[in-house]
Order: sequence, then C-alpha cells, then structure tokens
Amino acid sequence: MKQQPESQAVEWFQIWSDFLIKSPFNHAEKTETSTKIMQDVLEAVTQGDSCISLNLEAIEALNGLVIHENDVSSQNIAPFIYDNQYLYLYRYWALEHALCQQVKRLKSQKVPAIPLHKCHDLLEDTHQKKALEMVAEHGFSIITGGPGTGKTYTLARIIAVLNQEIPDIRIAMAAPTGKAAQRMKEALQKSFEDEKLQDLLSDDLKRLTPITIHRLLGLGNSHQPRFHEKQPLPYDVIVVDEASMLDLNLANMLFAAIPDHARLILLGDANQLASVDVGSVLADLQQVESFKDNFVNLVTSRRFKEGALIGEMAKFIQQSHDHQSIDSILDAFHKAVVQPTQLAEIVLSKGMQDQVNLEYLPSELSNQSDLTTYYDKLMLGYSSYIKALQQYLESDDPDLLVNSIVQTFDDYRILTAIRHGAFGLAQINHQIEQRVLAQLNIMKQGDWYVGRPVMMTYNDYQLGLSNGDIGICFKQIKDGKTQFNVYFPSLEKWVLATRLPKSIETAFALTIHKSQGSEFTHTAVVLDQAAQTLLSKELLYTAITRAKAAVSLLVDSASLIQALTVKTSRRSGIQNKLNKL
Repeated sequence: MKQQPESQAVEWFQIWSDFLIKSPFNHAEKTETSTKIMQDVLEAVTQGDSCISLNLEAIEALNGLVIHENDVSSQNIAPFIYDNQYLYLYRYWALEHALCQQVKRLKSQKVPAIPLHKCHDLLEDTHQKKALEMVAEHGFSIITGGPGTGKTYTLARIIAVLNQEIPDIRIAMAAPTGKAAQRMKEALQKSFEDEKLQDLLSDDLKRLTPITIHRLLGLGNSHQPRFHEKQPLPYDVIVVDEASMLDLNLANMLFAAIPDHARLILLGDANQLASVDVGSVLADLQQVESFKDNFVNLVTSRRFKEGALIGEMAKFIQQSHDHQSIDSILDAFHKAVVQPTQLAEIVLSKGMQDQVNLEYLPSELSNQSDLTTYYDKLMLGYSSYIKALQQYLESDDPDLLVNSIVQTFDDYRILTAIRHGAFGLAQINHQIEQRVLAQLNIMKQGDWYVGRPVMMTYNDYQLGLSNGDIGICFKQIKDGKTQFNVYFPSLEKWVLATRLPKSIETAFALTIHKSQGSEFTHTAVVLDQAAQTLLSKELLYTAITRAKAAVSLLVDSASLIQALTVKTSRRSGIQNKLNKL
C-alpha cells in the first residue's frame, strides 16, 4: 500500500474500522480498544509491516473479527488473523503463509550437485568462492553485498559454470524494474567479456537479456500471472537482481512459479530500502537461522577503495550512533566524510577520485530568491546534458547523437524523499524544467520538448512499458512529419509521445524509492525539514549508493541527523515461521 498524507490516512483508518465493526463482520458493540487495534493494523500496513505485535488477551476486544491461524479454513475466515504473537489483516497473513510454504519447498528441493574442481581459478575472493559453492550445491541461494562487492561479477562466473555442467541449460534473469534489468544487462555483458569465461559461455548466453519480474511472470492487465504453481516457469535457473525490492505479493507469485528442478538465485543489498509495498522479504530471509547454508554476504567493495568518500559515508550510515548527542554525530560525520561548504559544479571525468559535497539548508528560507539560488545549484549537474542537447538541436544528423545524450543524462540525477513542497519531487522537476527550456531557448509544445525525461508511473501492457521505465523525448521526422518520440533505453524502444499516458512524470528528479535499481555518476540528494519524518538509514544509504563518483548533499541538519540515526525494521512473521522448519 502506498503512503498517504497523514490526514487522509487517519480518515481512511477511521472509515475502515467503522466498516469492519458492523454486520455482517461483527455483531458485538464497538469499543475504543477494538477501534484502536484495527487502526493500528491498518496504519502498520501503510508503513510496510505485514502485522503488529499483540498479546493474546488484547485480541479479545475484536470478538468475532479475529480467528487463530489454526482455525483458518475455507469455511472459517475473518478480517483479522492472530498468529502466535502477531495480528494480521487476512490478506497479508495469507500472503505470508503462502510465501513461507513456497520458501520451504524451494529450500528442501534437491538439485544435482555441480562439480567445481575445474573452476577454482575463476574466483579469488573467499566469499565469492563460497557463493559459487552454495549455488553448486543448493536449489535456493541468496547472495547479498553492498555496492562494488562483485555480486554481478560473481554471478557471471556462476552462470558460466552452470552452463558448462548442465546440458541445454535454460536461464532467466529478472529485476523488479526496467532500469534495474537494464543495469543488470550492462553489468553482466561487461563481466562476460572476461577472457577466462570465453570458452564457458555460448553466444546465446552472452546475449541473454534480463527483463522485469512482471514480464517474466507474464503479468498482464488482469494482474494474474501466466506462470504460477500449476504452470511453472520453463527454466532451469532463475536469477533475480535487486531482491531487496521484493514485496510480499510479488515474491509470493515469483516463488510459486519456480519449478521443482530449478535453481533460484536472489541478489541484493539488504541495507537498501525495502519494497514500497508490504514486506521486506530479502531482509527477513537472510535473518533465518536455518538458511545459513543458503546465504552468502559479499563484503569486499571494489567500487569504493579504502578511504573513498562515498564508501566512507556508506560505512558511517551503517554504524550505530546510539547515545551520541546531535552535535557529536554531526561533528563525527564532518570529520569522517565531509565538512559543510557551498555546493558547486562537479566536473566529471573518467577515473576521477570520488567526491562528497555538503551544504546545509537554513532553518528558514526567507524568500523566493533563496529558493532560486538552491534550484540553480541543483541545475549545475545538468550542464553537460544541456550542452549535449544543444548539439542535438544544431546537428544535421541528430539521430546519431541519441545514445550519447542518454549516457550524458544518466551521469546525473536529483534525488528527494518527498513529492510535495519546495524541495519535493514536483517542484524540483518544475524548476529544473524551466531552466532547461530557458538555457536551450526552446518552448514546450503541449507537455513535450526535446530532452524531456519522463518516467512511467504504472505498468502499461499495451505499450509494453513498466512502472519506473524512463525515456527521453526527441523530435524526429517520420513520413515527412515532425513529431515527438520518446526513447526508452532500457527497452531499446521508441514510443510516440502522444501515445504515452497523461500521468507520465518528468524525471529530472526522482524519489529515492524510485531510484532503486539505478546507478548514476553523480547524485544530488535533497532532504529538507518537510522530509524529516520519512528519513532513515536505509533511505540515505540507498540515495548515496546510487552514485558511482560524486554525491552532493543539500540537506537540513536535523533531517540529516534523522537519516543517520533511525533504522527501519519492518515487522513480519516470516522469520518465526521459517525458523521452525
């Protein structure tokens, strides 16, 4: 469930609790206790929890609205289920129960062991070798690690070994979003170029294209998957990248569709944000004691060398700062990572030493000119994009420049935690758009102009576009007519701008949630006072690790403290259920 403004959420909780307390669900008198419990469960769901913790005596206030998990049957259901110490809405109890059954099946299934005596020179890192050994022996494998720890590098070698040992192997690779699938494709193709792998990989395997999980499962407008428990996926190996983004519902559909003979490999970074919807499946699974043989965490980062600032900041975020004063935390951050200064343009170059810049927002912004100054600073990162678009507009053969423009656009992105307000998604995109139009000296035609980046906000199966897919608008001549077409690089697909939905969003800035699965050379992270209640270690970690070389922090100091000290832990019963296996 997506988060709503607080006033709307409270009203929604009240309406639903009033609805559930009435016949035919319940015949008992409404009480303050029962209403409070129901609203607590509903609020927990909006925060991504599948349940709340509650003692047995307290649930008596719900009367006929709740039953125990052992009493659930086709003839006996209720709006709420009490399972051990947790109270659920029926939907999320059912999803969690079904998911645990599928995980139990996947863990217990037997696959032929793969001999590794010829493959010892493929990997040198101890943890990466352990990951290969795990996949060789088990049908269900979880490989986690931070940025640059070699998850894709290790996967490429795992795939090469499996390809050699399993005749006519069928492999599928997927990610939760189109952008994540594109990144997976690029990283794999780079890893497949290694000379050590050339004799182990077929040409078809080198051209293997990761897709979204929705496309893998054949999810259409009906939201019913083509592949499921009774019609499993036709593959021997299924690899899922960015698995931290798996919610309960999508994970349940995916796991149910894995055939008994297949290997499932989950890749991800559990320190990142959990899914937007209910559940934190990857984080839960890696905490299950009985799964220690199915889990490897890669720890050696090769992207961030020792002392590199982005890597140091990632480490600082993950450290505990309990019992420290606000001033001491900020002082430690300044010493370990970066001293506050004024944001300035960062010139990107190949092999550059990574940079972190920090500027604090004032506690009060006195007038519009103050805001204008900050919007201008955020615009600096798009200087190279503006130059690339100017060349496109002046070129006699602009189509030749499309790929370079796409690459230049992906050098920089502005990330924010909220959608509304002076530093929310809508206003930042509006302000950057105005500056782009002014610097290019062009006018919008309706909503469209050359260089407009756009992001899909839902799955459109007719267009073949998924929620989160990003494209860039170009002007082209077709059949003698000039028209706006949008190129989606993750799909290598052109779509006529007028065919795209009105709900499509301009994407100079992204929410941090939507940036998951993406990677940019430079990110600007904006956290103002309005974002404070939403911030956490996971949110900040996700934002700064989207960057390969440079991070610009434009933040309120109190909001930064919140992001450095608050750790999100979603409540679920998955660990309890699976630890009993």
